[in-house]
Amino acid sequence: MLLGPDPAEARPASYEGSAPSCFLTGGGALEICRDGSEAEGVLIAPAPCAFVRGVQLLRLARSEAPGPIQALFQGQTPVASRRDEPCPERRATDSRDGGALRTGRTFEALVTTLPPTADRFWVDLPEQSTRARGWSEPTPTAEGIGPRDPIAVTGRTWAGEAYSYVFLLGQERVGVTGGDDAETERRGRRGRRRAEQDAPASGPADVRRRVQIEARTLDFQTFEIRTRTADGYGLAWTPFEAGAGRGRRSDPPAPAAVIDEAGKPVTSACTAPAFETHGLAGSISVVDRTYHYVYTDVLPEDCGLAPEKRRTGLFLRTAQDLSGAKVWSTARKLAGPLPPGSLVRVARAKGLQRWAVSYTCQRPANAPGGPVADICLQYTADMNLDGIGALKLYADPVEAGRSPAYLGLRSGGDGSGRYDRSAHFWMTDAEGNLDTPAIYPNKAGFLTWLDRLAPTASGRDTSSLYGRPVYWATWTVRQIGAQ
Repeated sequence: MLLGPDPAEARPASYEGSAPSCFLTGGGALEICRDGSEAEGVLIAPAPCAFVRGVQLLRLARSEAPGPIQALFQGQTPVASRRDEPCPERRATDSRDGGALRTGRTFEALVTTLPPTADRFWVDLPEQSTRARGWSEPTPTAEGIGPRDPIAVTGRTWAGEAYSYVFLLGQERVGVTGGDDAETERRGRRGRRRAEQDAPASGPADVRRRVQIEARTLDFQTFEIRTRTADGYGLAWTPFEAGAGRGRRSDPPAPAAVIDEAGKPVTSACTAPAFETHGLAGSISVVDRTYHYVYTDVLPEDCGLAPEKRRTGLFLRTAQDLSGAKVWSTARKLAGPLPPGSLVRVARAKGLQRWAVSYTCQRPANAPGGPVADICLQYTADMNLDGIGALKLYADPVEAGRSPAYLGLRSGGDGSGRYDRSAHFWMTDAEGNLDTPAIYPNKAGFLTWLDRLAPTASGRDTSSLYGRPVYWATWTVRQIGAQ
């Protein structure tokens, strides 16, 4: 249970849509208010053959054309096609298909609309297979790169480093890579046994786990993937080249798992059937020249449970140099348990010496609209990392995922009062800390999220991911007693 001395206070019961809706946070010293006039909008409504999730808007450390704001996110895997072919309906049917990292740059004034973007790296989808299957069931050629849940942050600019880094999540079959300790292997065996029990009778379970991988870039257009050297012991930066692996010319680069100070790969705690893996999604924030990677993962003691029943913990790793052989410190637990599948982002607040913590939640049952999905937000009292764990993120019972610190987002939904606020992220500066567009200088943050229930542009519900719109919103915070 997460307990704290200053839990967020619930909104007035008289709240009605456009009336101010406020709650206290930051040890009672701050108030977050959102009402019907708070800015929201549609960031993008993708085509039926495309998706957008986990949009991070990054203010570059140096200004470059066409603008200072870099958008990056996980999108669909590109498929071979001719220009005259239509954009067909697609579905996510192969767990190995991690999509593609997409990036694009824009002006300050256009930040509320997703800029034109391009694929940067991905797993190739064979042209023959995609044509034969009508693009509905893409099949990657190999394990390759799984660019899920990207997080971008600058390198050590204070030491003259020009690179920016992107950390992503791949999926590996259990036992593919070495470096596991005995306890991890025991957890893996338990996960395999459960997955095999749940697998359909038609064949063995596809048991996997998440693994963190790393890329670097000078311009967010061309990327180098961190790989192993030919002897398997050293590390190298290998440029990604579109089309590698086609026509037997060369194999796409096989990324190396990011290693921590103990020499172990940064992987999710539990194995699971391919579409049910969890863990390692979060954020990276630079404070005092130290990188703070805060992320959720399944509590190791819950690995023996069914994936949907596994509780989550909040963990911290730190680093001084993202290019080193051993990047992160060993994991330190900040908080838990959290509800299954929780997503938490942490960054230094804009203009304040406090941590801002956003997380998936449900509104309380007596809130407007009832217990619907929302995004919650709290601030710590200061920059002490222990203050993150001291926040009471959820009301009892924690498993219900309810909190009075919800933002009251209005956009999205299926029209019947149901909402889905998935893969939320926000706008940051180059060091991963909260920032806002110049057009909203007085706002405390700029949030993005995917709604998998909102209607698609085509009006069809072939997929809960492809074609679903992504939204944005701002929020306001003020100090209590401030004039």
